[in-house]
Amino acid sequence: MKKYILLLLLGACGFQPMYTEKDTDIYVSPISGINGIDLRNSLNAKFGGARDSNATYTLTVTLQEPVTRYKALETTGDATWQEISLTARYVLLANGKQIAKGTEKASESYTFVRYLVAANASYNNAVQNTIQVLSEKIGTRVIAETYRYEQKAKSSSATKSEKK
Repeated sequence: MKKYILLLLLGACGFQPMYTEKDTDIYVSPISGINGIDLRNSLNAKFGGARDSNATYTLTVTLQEPVTRYKALETTGDATWQEISLTARYVLLANGKQIAKGTEKASESYTFVRYLVAANASYNNAVQNTIQVLSEKIGTRVIAETYRYEQKAKSSSATKSEKK
């Protein structure tokens, strides 16, 4: 019963979800590097699958190399915690016209241990988690911008048809 009341209230206020059965025709340009491949795959998954370069929207992302810094040191001077951070710059085009651009950053701390295999695994997990966070940030922003662009286009075409 509560679900129905909530749906009625949301329907009455004009709320319209951005994601509802909407095909996001976004082509994600190749991103250099291994981390770039992972980020591109994650973005394509978020947008509903890979599109060809003739898509309505084109997203170009430049991913910087990971930056690592020490966060905790033992009295011996050995590092016990490190932080990995990634920065991505993106540009969103709609039919060749820039409609959005921005920079997103994400970071994650991880345990740095003396054992090489464990240290590499910890680092790789932190990088993958950071890439997922970047994907969510960029993907959400891009979907919001495509939605806004389409709403502007609808309102401007409606205005033009009213003037005729």
